[in-house]
Amino acid sequence: MPVNQIGAFAEYAVVNEDAISIMPKNLSFIEAAAVPLTALTAYQALNDVLNAQPNKKLFIPGGTGGFGAMAIPIAKSMGLYVITSGSERGRSRTLSIGADKFINYHEENYADVLSDIDYVIDTLGAKEIKAELGILKPQGKLVSLKAVPNYRFAVENNFPMWKKLLFGLVGARVDSLARKHKNEYRFLFVQANGSQLQRITNLVEKENITPSIDSIYNFNDINKALIKVSTGHSQGKVIVTF
Repeated sequence: MPVNQIGAFAEYAVVNEDAISIMPKNLSFIEAAAVPLTALTAYQALNDVLNAQPNKKLFIPGGTGGFGAMAIPIAKSMGLYVITSGSERGRSRTLSIGADKFINYHEENYADVLSDIDYVIDTLGAKEIKAELGILKPQGKLVSLKAVPNYRFAVENNFPMWKKLLFGLVGARVDSLARKHKNEYRFLFVQANGSQLQRITNLVEKENITPSIDSIYNFNDINKALIKVSTGHSQGKVIVTF
């Protein structure tokens, strides 16, 4: 659903046709439900924000979950060299879906072993921004999904002036840090886009991509599902069925 209408769990919902596309033929309904949010986020980060170019290096910290399951194959389809980090139990799946290099964060600190990276997609939040900027090459780009919005984000979303000023203040420290490293910092909040979803459907079918699903709950157990998500212990998407 369009992000400005999110706010309920429902078996049926009215959605503008511009926001949807036909589900991939190679996926079940449950699998297909795990695709749109993560895949659109990955596609918009890579294509719209980073304008990612082939043969460049991309690092996705914490890329072993639901987001990485979509972002890695999408990035590989764009010709990128993909590096990700996570716990050891995510290594085999991450490499099997196309990652070129995996870093076990229990054994190595990515900030110590990586350098000259072209792009970073931050999935961990503000505490990692300084380290992520530190591994980028000059003029490298970082897009965050979890840190802080900044003035540029407010401008690109046509927010009123008071919001531009507010976000400018909120993001000032990160923007200053990025300038110090001669890098570019961007913040992304995914937007509904049916035409992009159709491109993703085509890619999912062509490459036989399957999303990473951690667990499936019945609607009666929705509180358990919410707790699962809120603890951050899921290794993929959490699905609710009706």
